[in-house]
Amino acid sequence: MTVDAYIIDSVRTPRALGKPGKGAFSGMHPQHLAATTLSALRDRNGLNTADIDDIIWGTSAQKGLQGGDMGRMAALDAGFDVLVPGVTLDRFCGSGLSAVNIAAANIMAGIDDLLIAGGTEMMSMLTVQGTKEREAGFPSYVLGTGNERLNKRHPQSNQGVAADAIAAIENITREELDAIALVSQQRAATAIKNGWFDRSIVPVLDDDGNVILDKDEYPRPDTTSEGLAALKPSFAAIADMPAGMDGLTFRQRINLRYPDVDIQPMHHAGNSSGVVDGAAALLLASPKYAKANKLKPRAKVVAMATIGDDPTLMNNAPVPAAKKALKRAGLTVADIDLWEVNEAFAVVVEKFIRDLKLDRDRVNVNGGAIALGHPIGATGAVLIGTVLDELERRDMQRGLITMCAAGGMAPAIIIERV
Repeated sequence: MTVDAYIIDSVRTPRALGKPGKGAFSGMHPQHLAATTLSALRDRNGLNTADIDDIIWGTSAQKGLQGGDMGRMAALDAGFDVLVPGVTLDRFCGSGLSAVNIAAANIMAGIDDLLIAGGTEMMSMLTVQGTKEREAGFPSYVLGTGNERLNKRHPQSNQGVAADAIAAIENITREELDAIALVSQQRAATAIKNGWFDRSIVPVLDDDGNVILDKDEYPRPDTTSEGLAALKPSFAAIADMPAGMDGLTFRQRINLRYPDVDIQPMHHAGNSSGVVDGAAALLLASPKYAKANKLKPRAKVVAMATIGDDPTLMNNAPVPAAKKALKRAGLTVADIDLWEVNEAFAVVVEKFIRDLKLDRDRVNVNGGAIALGHPIGATGAVLIGTVLDELERRDMQRGLITMCAAGGMAPAIIIERV
């Protein structure tokens, strides 16, 4: 017999520009961001940290300062009891959402009673790390990490080039993609102006208690249709670069699987997810623990799902993941009040809305990663908290959150207010 997995609280850092030397978090240690969210959950909920059964953390690029099991290291950095363990996982962009799903599953199975799940990604640090590696002569691997046998079996390209290919297959125009981007910026601007993110955002402080950043740094509220239309596609040159030792370009890898697709560059900096630094975390508890410790649940996890899809067109899995989660929950599209699909690229959202025949006014209602940025390993946890806050604000019941992940995957979760 399963038990409910309650979501007690959700926090996130602001999202800072992920550019070395420019973003507010640039030069900081990523564990500092993770520890900020852990400390906030402890302080906001009066936790005895010795009771925490585990920290389940998502970080996609686990190298450099992001290596070495950030879940455990951040718990120690936050001053948690040394009894608290931590584990760090990688499902590319879906890491933070998968961390929450695994935590919920452990509670539902009766294994654990109190867990924290979330993720961190420091894109600015990864840029610096990549530069150092290239200067030292290390090869810059793409998806498949140089495994030519794998690429013969499943040709994997660049995610942006794959997004352009999907747009071509689905007959989605540049104008339609830019329209998604403009709405994202407008909705994010409204949410920020009205303080709709304030409940979850916790400021990041330096060691002297000074505020480093207390609001999202990436949004461009002055974005216009004309401005978006003037931007040059980002993946035109990349499409015709060699993708690996086989000499094939990223475009040719996709055309191996889809020879009739004429890939036209349509995604650019304005209709693709922003490069940012950030962290997010959720506190989950069993009903028994919540009751005994007077923790008020805000929502429960109704269903979770993860699915694989074509790794060549690696951004298409959110639709089947959402369908799988709905089936597990015994729900239909009509039973979901708010939808959140990560805006990795505008085509992902447009295809998701079309395939599921959704009301656009119920999808990404406060904007998404196009306007706010996508801190890879943290984004899934960010989105769950965003939907939970908005369900409460609107007095609605259920939300479904999903996102594409490299390699052709997508995790999904359905939450319900209690």
